[in-house]
Amino acid sequence: MSSPLILGFIASFTLIAAIGAQNAFVLRQGIRREHVLPVVALCTVSDIALISAGIAGIGALISAHPGALNIAKFGGALFLVGYGLLAARRAWRPSSLNPSEKAPARLVEVLVTCAALTFLNPHVYLDTVVLLGALANEHRDQRWLFGVGAVTASAVWFVSLGLGARRLAGLFANPLTWRILDGLIAVMMVGLGVSIGLS
Repeated sequence: MSSPLILGFIASFTLIAAIGAQNAFVLRQGIRREHVLPVVALCTVSDIALISAGIAGIGALISAHPGALNIAKFGGALFLVGYGLLAARRAWRPSSLNPSEKAPARLVEVLVTCAALTFLNPHVYLDTVVLLGALANEHRDQRWLFGVGAVTASAVWFVSLGLGARRLAGLFANPLTWRILDGLIAVMMVGLGVSIGLS
């Protein structure tokens, strides 16, 4: 039987690596080379808190009271649609990636947006708190070892995504490439928001 540490890593990595609002934001920040380390740190710390809450039993509480997700559900849906519309606007009026042409967004604005994309998305709670929490608790006395594997996967993923995206900066010097990325982000965000709102 595999170690709970390895199983936690694999389970978490599989869930986190799926294309989502948070990953799209980290990718965009990485390409822009804008506040990448604080964004990666916020995403990782958020996952540590959420996965730990699931292992501690919060996931079972949420499962028993599904109505608790409704506020996050509708608030998150509205936020994702709004963020998607902003991405669509950027896609309509693209700009090249030239740091000298445009000052970076303030750190607090970037972190607030990242936190909103993380905590206003009910899928985050279902994946980390409910699902990973349930999987971890199947290992009983070794559930926290499973958790260590899960949060390690989160850290590896976000560091790789945020810092690895820098290699794409040359490609994104072309406004057309930004238009395509922002167009994809717009479609994905609006689609996620609508699907969350209707689910």
